[in-house]
Amino acid sequence: MGSGRDRSGMASMSEDLMANIVGRLPAVSFAAAACVCKSWRRVCSQVLSRPKLASALSLNPSAHIALQEVVDKVLSEPIFPHFAIVHAGQGFSLAGALQYIGRKLGAQTPVIVSRDAGVIGIDVTTNEVKEVEWEDDSEDNVTEINRKHGIVLTVGFVPGLKVDCIPLVRLAEGPAMVDKFIMDIREYSTSISGCASPVGLILFGDGSADIKCVVEKLDSAMPVETAIVGDERGEFLYRSVNDWGNVHGSQECCTDAVALIFAKERNSTPGIGEIRFHMALSDGVSKIGPRYKAVSVRTRDNHTWLTARREGREEVLDGESILNQIYDEMDDRIEYPELYIRVSKRRKHTTGAEKTKLITSLSFHALLRGDEEYLYLDGTSIKTGDYFQFYYTDPATALASGNKVSASLRSLNLGCNFKSSYQARAAAGNADKAEVLGGFMFACCGRGASFFGRPNVDCSPFVENFPGAPLAGMFCGGEIGCCSMSSEEQGSRRESSTRGCCHVYSTVYLVMWHAPAPAPAGTTLRG
Repeated sequence: MGSGRDRSGMASMSEDLMANIVGRLPAVSFAAAACVCKSWRRVCSQVLSRPKLASALSLNPSAHIALQEVVDKVLSEPIFPHFAIVHAGQGFSLAGALQYIGRKLGAQTPVIVSRDAGVIGIDVTTNEVKEVEWEDDSEDNVTEINRKHGIVLTVGFVPGLKVDCIPLVRLAEGPAMVDKFIMDIREYSTSISGCASPVGLILFGDGSADIKCVVEKLDSAMPVETAIVGDERGEFLYRSVNDWGNVHGSQECCTDAVALIFAKERNSTPGIGEIRFHMALSDGVSKIGPRYKAVSVRTRDNHTWLTARREGREEVLDGESILNQIYDEMDDRIEYPELYIRVSKRRKHTTGAEKTKLITSLSFHALLRGDEEYLYLDGTSIKTGDYFQFYYTDPATALASGNKVSASLRSLNLGCNFKSSYQARAAAGNADKAEVLGGFMFACCGRGASFFGRPNVDCSPFVENFPGAPLAGMFCGGEIGCCSMSSEEQGSRRESSTRGCCHVYSTVYLVMWHAPAPAPAGTTLRG
């Protein structure tokens, strides 16, 4: 009798027909179908045999409807959610969005909900990539739509990787527990892969904390192969696997940052291939004037006051004298320049009982002002003896750098394809080729249409190279992208190992792509 039932109805369908049907189901129904029986699960596994990113942006003025729209869009096709990232506007309750999306995706899905200066994503109504920045509340022309609305949801299915959230905790009235943060990341990665270094991590910092030194120490503790990107200064909530709690803002402790960790599974299913991360950086500043060496350095309220010597000279200069030299270099070529200094730092780093390492790194600090005593800067990580050079914001540099990013992504695109569904890939005979899954962007809130004079400049390197691929991101107050600086950027005195982690007026790109497993010996590849 049992065999008779197996030959009737849905069970008698061929697997190809069955795959065609379940491949059209929304994610929730697809997940339910996978639980019916072993044969259905096998078919569902064939339909969703490769990694996938799904992303959507809604600009609906109703926060409730916008949440529904992005969730419905992202879950409209088959996907098993392994992680979720949400970027939201001021009109959204982060706690409400976390609860709603977490409930839709299930307790096993780590979720990070963040808020900053704008969103980037694929609009649910037009299917076009849009860059949306919120207007400054201090401006007279601020509107409710531009200031408050917009949400982007990205959900990833990443077989072969395990993903979870790990916080950087700070006890009340105490320093951030940086060593514990790094050790937690290593222990998680080791438990999953047997290797202490994850494939990549996306970091979200709290706006009230200065995490530049944290990012630099994290970068020094990880190999260069680990991709580290993110938002230095924002607002966020998170939920880790099987954990609805969040220590952010509690009386006992708070969270200065949270990292979404991607660790390679040690015993992943054979034949699934490998997910890889590719990072690119578009600069938006140009250097000007000579190098200086910090002489007298004081810190107060997250600010630095310093005097300095011009390189090769003995005279100690106050802030006003230094700025006069820089303005003379500009020679009125730049109206209302926004100035930063980039500091070259050699610091000793160690984690736990490890041997101390001497690391050279570069970091930017915003210029506040200068007077007859000091140069005043944002941040507190500058020390006596550090060298620094001035930089100014420059759209021309940003455009040229964006072209280099596009060329870099174009070279990555060689041999890759993007198709929106398993059926489309199979029909095209591309199931055995490398595939771009999608990307993330972290752009400075000073960029965008007001900086370039036209919209969507920052997203164009990705969109032009990977049309139709999911893209999500945000405009933030500090872009994290840990990468080695080129010899041209470093100058002849810098070491080739010099790294930059926290940037200004830049856009950081993270592309996720899938390299299929090598075909067994004697197998003829399709396409």
